[in-house]
Amino acid sequence: MMRATILTLACVASLGALGGCNNAKSPDSAARDIAAADQSASHEVAQAKRDEQKDMSADAYNVAIAQADGDHKVALQKCDTLQGHDQQACKDQADADYAAAKANAKATKTAQQP
Repeated sequence: MMRATILTLACVASLGALGGCNNAKSPDSAARDIAAADQSASHEVAQAKRDEQKDMSADAYNVAIAQADGDHKVALQKCDTLQGHDQQACKDQADADYAAAKANAKATKTAQQP
């Protein structure tokens, strides 16, 4: 988003410098310049939206992984209250749930990327 702001300011500054010239452009030249500026602006907006989407998907992924890590630690602590076979079965289930949560987070991140 910062990059788009900087590029926009650079474009405005260059247009201001060009505006200082008193030479009128031909209508064809002006139309080409306007079309190029419009295309450039559209490209910048699209890029900013893609960057924003990437950042959001990365944040959601990090949150999901942090949640999975926390849930796994809590589950393992609960398993420690059990004994013998029950404890091992509980830990195996906690590990399976953790692996599934990580896989779901990764799948969601992949699906959200443009």
